[in-house]
Amino acid sequence: MAKHRRTRTPKLNYSHAILGMSVFSAAFGVHTSATAETAPKPLPELPHIAALQAPKAQAPVEAKPSVTKVLSLAKAQIGTKEDAKGGGTKFQKWYVNSQRAAETVKRDGGSRQDYLNAAWCAMFVSWVGEETGARKTVGWDAYTVTHAKWFKANKRWGTAAKPGSVVFFSWSGSKSLDAIQHVGFVEKDNGNGTITTIEGNTGNGQVEERVRPKSQVVGYGYPEYGNA
Repeated sequence: MAKHRRTRTPKLNYSHAILGMSVFSAAFGVHTSATAETAPKPLPELPHIAALQAPKAQAPVEAKPSVTKVLSLAKAQIGTKEDAKGGGTKFQKWYVNSQRAAETVKRDGGSRQDYLNAAWCAMFVSWVGEETGARKTVGWDAYTVTHAKWFKANKRWGTAAKPGSVVFFSWSGSKSLDAIQHVGFVEKDNGNGTITTIEGNTGNGQVEERVRPKSQVVGYGYPEYGNA
C-alpha cells in the first residue's frame, strides 16, 4: 500500500501579492492601498428627489397703488396750511429728514434745514407719493424743474391731462421745462380748457383744490398706477 503523502499549503508571500496588485492597478488605472483592510469611504448623500424637482421661489411682485388711493390722500390734505414763516408743514418736515434732502442739498447747495421754510408744492407731491407707496413712480424732489425732467427722462411725459398725473405750471404760458414754477396733481379734465387740481403751497400757502386753465400747463408727468 502506498504511503499517503501530506500535502503542504504553500505560504503566501504578501510582499509579492502587494507588488502584483500595484502592477495591476498601474496597468488598469485602479487605485489601491498597500494598507490591509482599509474601510471604504461612504458615498456622499444625494439630495432628495423632491428637492430637485421643487421650483425656485419667486420674489413677490410689488403692487402699485391705485390713482384713487393717491388722489384720496392728496385731497385729504386740503386745508393744511403753512405758518407765518412759510414753513411748519408736515411735508417740509418729512422732506428735511428724507434721504432725498441730502441728495438735493448736495446738488443745489444750502442745508437740510433750509427746506423747513422753502416753497413746498413739490414736497407735497413727493410726500403723497411716499405715504401711498407710489414714490418710485411719482418721484420726489423739492425743485419743480428737476422733478419734471425726471419724468421726461423716464419717458413718462406728455401733454394730455389724466387723473392722477403730476401737472407742472408756468404762469407765463411757456412750454419750456426750465420755466416751470409750480406743481400739483390733476384730479380731472373738465373738458372746457381747464383742469381741476389738488396743489400744495397755493392760494394762502395751503393745500387747495383749484381750477386752472390748460394754457398755463407746461406738461404732465405720468406715474404708473395699479390696483392696490
